[in-house]
Amino acid sequence: MEDSKSKQYSAAGVNLDAADESVARYKELVRETRIPGVLSDVGGFGGLFALRDAGLELRDPVMVSGTDGVGTKLKIAFEMDQHDTIGIDCVAMCVNDVIVTGARPLFFLDYLATGKLNPDQAAQIVHGVATACIESGCALIGGETAEMPGFYSTGEYDVAGFCVGIVERDALLKPENVQNGDVLIGLNSTGFHSNGYSLVRKVVADRGLDLTQSYGLETTLGDALLAPTRLYTRAMQAVPHVKVASHITGGGFHENIPRVMPAELGVRLDASSWEVPSVIRFILEAGKIDTAEAYHVFNMGIGFVMVVAPEHSVDTVKRLSDAGFKAQEIGHVTSVPGVHIQ
Repeated sequence: MEDSKSKQYSAAGVNLDAADESVARYKELVRETRIPGVLSDVGGFGGLFALRDAGLELRDPVMVSGTDGVGTKLKIAFEMDQHDTIGIDCVAMCVNDVIVTGARPLFFLDYLATGKLNPDQAAQIVHGVATACIESGCALIGGETAEMPGFYSTGEYDVAGFCVGIVERDALLKPENVQNGDVLIGLNSTGFHSNGYSLVRKVVADRGLDLTQSYGLETTLGDALLAPTRLYTRAMQAVPHVKVASHITGGGFHENIPRVMPAELGVRLDASSWEVPSVIRFILEAGKIDTAEAYHVFNMGIGFVMVVAPEHSVDTVKRLSDAGFKAQEIGHVTSVPGVHIQ
C-alpha cells in the first residue's frame, strides 16, 4: 500500500527517496554547527534550544529575531549553476540584522523550496548555511525542504532563513546612545552582497553581458556577482565601544543608517574615504547608473557601519583590522537630519 502511494506521489513530481537522501546529508552538516544549548537533532518537528544550558548567565535577557532571503541573486546562481555560497548569503542577511542590536546569534533555521529536489544541489546550499553558522557562532537547529513540482522551473529554488539571538536588556544598542560628533566606522563589503540584484540583472541583460567573461575583473563576472555576503558577527565581538550599528542592505545608506539614528541627528559621509569594489564600479559604468541613485540602492563597498565616540575611533579600526576586517572612518554624526554624502 505504501509503495503504491509512493509511486503515485513520485508520478506527481515528488521524490521521497531524494528527500531522504537530502536529510541524511544535512545531518552531518547540522552536527558541525552544534553549540551548548542545542537539545535536538534534525528530524523533529521543532528545533530545541535551552538558554540555561548555553552558559550565558544573563540577568535580563532579550531575544532578538530576524528573517530574510537571498532575493534575485539566486538567478545568477541558476545561470552559473553554482550553489555553494547562496546559503552563506541567507545566513548573513539574517545574522547581520540581528547583531546590530548588540545580540549574539544563537540559532538558525532555513527553508529551501524547489520544483524537483536535487540532493547534490541541496547539499551545496545547506553546506553554505552550515559554514556561515559556524562563522557566526550559532547553531543550525532545523529547517524545511519542500519539493513543489510545477511551482519552480527546473533547477530553480528559493531559500530563506530565520535567526534568533540574545542580548542583555541594558546592553541593547539604541539610537539614544548617539551624540553629535560621533564617528562612523565603515566595514568593507565583498561586493553587492545580496541587494540590488534586480537592477544588476537588468544591466547584465540590457548590455548583453556574459557571466563567464571577466571584463577586466579578477574573476568572471558571474563569480564576482556571487561573492557571498560578508558576516560581521566577529567584528561586533571584537569592538567594545559600539554605540549603534547598521547593516547596509536594500536601500543603501539612505534607508539603513537613519534606522539606528535619533530623529534629530544625521550623518555626513566622505565617499572618498573607502574604495568601491571593482564589480560595483563595472556595473555602474555598464548601466550608466547615476551615482546618487547608486548610493540609494547599493552598499557601494560598505556592508556594515558602526558608530563610536571620537576617542574610540582609532582603537576601533585597529581592533577590526586585527580581527580580519578592513575598516576605516567614513564620516561623522551631525545635527542635520538625513544622510549627506560628499
